[in-house]
Parts: sequence; structure tokens; C-alpha cells
Amino acid sequence: MDGIDKRIVTFINKHHVLTLATCSDNIPWCANCFYVYIEDFNMFVFTSDDSTKHIQDILTQDLVAGSIVLETNVIGKIRGVQFQGKMWKPQNKLLRKVKTAYLKKFPVAMLMKTNLWVVELSLLKFTDNRLGFGKKLIWKKKDD
Repeated sequence: MDGIDKRIVTFINKHHVLTLATCSDNIPWCANCFYVYIEDFNMFVFTSDDSTKHIQDILTQDLVAGSIVLETNVIGKIRGVQFQGKMWKPQNKLLRKVKTAYLKKFPVAMLMKTNLWVVELSLLKFTDNRLGFGKKLIWKKKDD
């Protein structure tokens, strides 16, 4: 996928909760979401109600940021991803593909009345202190 270091993808795939940051009217907000990463599309998929603050925020500003972190007290083991991207509700063929992937990982979601959302990634920054203190691997989407 467009030059993304496999160590970043491996880290993302080992986790399942991301923190999503949105902003509307200069008021920031964070939400935690269970996610699936779709490597072929380089996007996160998660569910959320249309009435939540983070969904209401993206109706006016669809650019988002977020993070996925490994909880540890050991400085030498600190790892985490920070990301930026554009958030939107998938439709048609893409909706079918991401829904299949999401329900495979979280089958309990079949019981919920909620909507799927995606974050199409434009920037990934992976910090991995196991590679050296403060070592960062960065991927940025090429301009189309």
C-alpha cells in the first residue's frame, strides 16, 4: 500500500480501539471507537450513531485526526500511531466490503442499529521506542 512500512500496518492490525479527534466551531472533541483497518483502501472502519458529537462535528469539518497506542509504563516499549484523514460514510460497493470486514472482526455489531464510517488516511506517524528512543516512521499520502 503506497509505501506504508509494514511495521505500521502490523501495529495497527494488532489493536482494535482508536481515539478519534474532531473539531467544530473551534471546539475539539475526542471519541474512542472499535475499528477495523482495511489495508487495500488504507482506511479505518468503525461504527457510530449519527447523533454523537463526533459525527455531528464531521458534518461541518470532515478532516480528523487520531491515535492508537500501546499502554505501557516501560519507556523502551512505547509505541503508537498518530493519524490524519478524511472521514465519511461509505456507500454501495465500498459499504458492502467494509461491512463484511467489520462484522467479521466484531460480529456483535450485527445486533446494533448504527452506521459505518471510514477514515481515509492521509498521514500516519508511528513512534516505536524499540527501534531507538523517539524513533518515528512517517507515511504521507501522495498528492493525486
